Amino acid sequence: MTHRKSPSPTKPELLAPAGSLEAFFAAAEAGADAVYCGLKAFSARAKAKNFSVADLEKMSAAQHAAGRRLYVTLNTLVKERELPELVDTLATLDQIGVDGLILQDLAVWKLAREHFPQLELHASTQMTVHNAAGVKMLERMGFTRGVLARELTLDEITAIRRQTHLELEHFIHGALCFSFSGQCYFSSFLGGQSGNRGRCTQPCRRRYRQRGKDGYFFSPNDLSAIDLLPELIAAGICSLKIEGRMKSAEYVHNVVSAYRMVLDADRKHRQDVLKEAKQLLKDAFGRPPTRGFLAGPTPVDIVSPNLRGATGRWLGNISQVRGRQIGFKTRDLLQAGDRLRIQPASDRPGTAFTVRTLQLGRRPVKQAAAGSQVTVPTPFADRFQVGDAVFKVSSRQAFTLSETACRKRLERISTEPTALNLRILMPDNHSLQLTAELAGIEHTARFAVETFPAKDNPLNRETLRAAFSQAGNNGFRLEQLTCRKLPPVVIPPSRLKQIRREFYAQLAQQLSCRRQNHDSSARQRARRSLLACGEPAGQERRTTLGLGNARDLQILARDGIDRVLLPLSAGNIQGVQQAGRWGRQTERIVWDLPFILPDDQWQQTGELIRTLYEQGFRRFRLGNLGHFPLFDDYPEAELEGSYRLFILNSQAALAWRDLGLSGGMAYIEDDRDNLADLFTRPTGLPLDLTVYASVPLLTSRIPLKNLQKEGGISSDRGDRFRVQQRSGVSILSSETDFSLLDRQQDLAALGVRRLTVDLSHLGAFSPRGKQVLNALQKESPLPNTSVFNFDFGME
Repeated sequence: MTHRKSPSPTKPELLAPAGSLEAFFAAAEAGADAVYCGLKAFSARAKAKNFSVADLEKMSAAQHAAGRRLYVTLNTLVKERELPELVDTLATLDQIGVDGLILQDLAVWKLAREHFPQLELHASTQMTVHNAAGVKMLERMGFTRGVLARELTLDEITAIRRQTHLELEHFIHGALCFSFSGQCYFSSFLGGQSGNRGRCTQPCRRRYRQRGKDGYFFSPNDLSAIDLLPELIAAGICSLKIEGRMKSAEYVHNVVSAYRMVLDADRKHRQDVLKEAKQLLKDAFGRPPTRGFLAGPTPVDIVSPNLRGATGRWLGNISQVRGRQIGFKTRDLLQAGDRLRIQPASDRPGTAFTVRTLQLGRRPVKQAAAGSQVTVPTPFADRFQVGDAVFKVSSRQAFTLSETACRKRLERISTEPTALNLRILMPDNHSLQLTAELAGIEHTARFAVETFPAKDNPLNRETLRAAFSQAGNNGFRLEQLTCRKLPPVVIPPSRLKQIRREFYAQLAQQLSCRRQNHDSSARQRARRSLLACGEPAGQERRTTLGLGNARDLQILARDGIDRVLLPLSAGNIQGVQQAGRWGRQTERIVWDLPFILPDDQWQQTGELIRTLYEQGFRRFRLGNLGHFPLFDDYPEAELEGSYRLFILNSQAALAWRDLGLSGGMAYIEDDRDNLADLFTRPTGLPLDLTVYASVPLLTSRIPLKNLQKEGGISSDRGDRFRVQQRSGVSILSSETDFSLLDRQQDLAALGVRRLTVDLSHLGAFSPRGKQVLNALQKESPLPNTSVFNFDFGME
């Protein structure tokens, strides 16, 4: 692998998105130090154009030739049947020599670490690494970089930096998710389109209603940290990341240019440059800007419920519709070539088109000034209505390199040459011996030569270097040439040229064979490591009941309840102590750690675990990488994983087992077909499956106190939701719970014998809780529930 100079906190990397070839070249032209992009598979932006392997090879060569870096995102969750394709992808990326893989699924981590160790691994922000312990775990696991959660403050980032040497990357600009990245099930629950599979339909951007008041309650403004670059650098961020693989080349060019200007500005001129850069950002057609959590733990401007969730510059609302024509008063300059998106009042998906012509009254014009009443022909009939909003999402001054031009430009790029060292000697006056060292290969060849006594300018090192530096199209770059004492002779230049061609052709063949053998060997080893399908594991049935409060511990007296899951809190520890004999059944109580654990809660959580350990409790459920170091001093602890530790395939299960889990949980978004594949793999990690729960559609650090107090949130589609606030974490759930209680025989046939019923939101002895337990016992359906993706599949 070709290693490029790594960024440092003193000279941070400006990292740009590329969802298309136009955006890739726009990023390079604007001055990005590195680009991240996705393949057509395994990308968390599956709706972007993305790239083929052949594209990536050329793009990597272009980046490396310019001293820049290329990172590839393999940051989706991988289904069991996709593992062979994942192996092939890793082998190919290893051969190309990309500078890093950005990943979420630990299957990627395990396969890359064991079979393609030269690939550098970056932990995606979708892994929700949000404290120093999580970053330390990444260090232990061999990651070279962690992309921090976007919910951290500058002070929290600074504190993490003091405790780690790992490269830290952070977003500085672009769209924000309401939920912690990787922890949103909103899109999947409403329609099977999983954000963790790159297919988010962005329901958070839609309009919702609470007690007759409409609002975009879950649609954050766009992050813009251009004012905070010195503070981010001082905090220890070495890579400044711009979001936007779904954005246009114009957006990428404008945003990268703005941040490049400010990063390169000297202190004396910084304020003037900053002003100019902010104007560029205004032309990027984003949402209103916010500093997010960087400025503090309670940002007041991160969500504006009265603003539509769409991107672009709002021009006005449609006042007139005639067939394919719309009329409106534009708030901004409008020109032929601009691109508009019409957003219906319901905030259902908008429709975009490019303005070909426009009219002022009956007069056709090329442009219309702000404040003009314009008529714009559209490609659509009967699509738009009076009141729909008009947004400008791109201007005709966009980055002008077309996709065709970009494709031609890419084709002209030569793949990166391989550096070689060359030793030359003449054993006698009639032969020339060459030895090349490159990429772990040493190759020697001897060539017959006809020589002539030198009257002047005899053969020397400079002559040989000039001859062999011309590598032609063989893909080599001569780094160093050494030679022993040469006789005072002359070799005809034509013969040296012929030797060069023949020798480099031999090298190319040797290198190709070695790469193919290496690739084939690593690929075959990785494929052999994949677990074959077998019979479902014969495990005894076990039912775990999730409780919200220790006062319900007496439910352990009920037949068929083997264990309970309790949230780890001081109140519940006290409740267990007061629960009499039920609280002393330490083997039947599993303590569930809070999913989000900021560093300022770390010591307190550690003290709670020590208290429980001293009382004889050994079973704990983990939901984040940052939980593992809490148990460094407790080797006898039995650690289990929640569904937030993603297990969608057998390699991920093996990875979590390697990290110390004694049990795991199948992913809550999963479907019947993939569960069947997963549960027939002998991973050695027993897996539970959630069969009843309130699914946390959004898990956020953004406060929702007003919504919680007033309650009753609904959508235009009739969906209803509830809001909870726990220890600084907001959770949006559907009022329709997830249930597979009537599918227990189906699940048993798949090999699922360990069931988890989560009643933490209901209470075990509430009327609804009793209904659920009755349905569990009778394996009967419950009204007003959803099977989530079980029947119809998760895309």
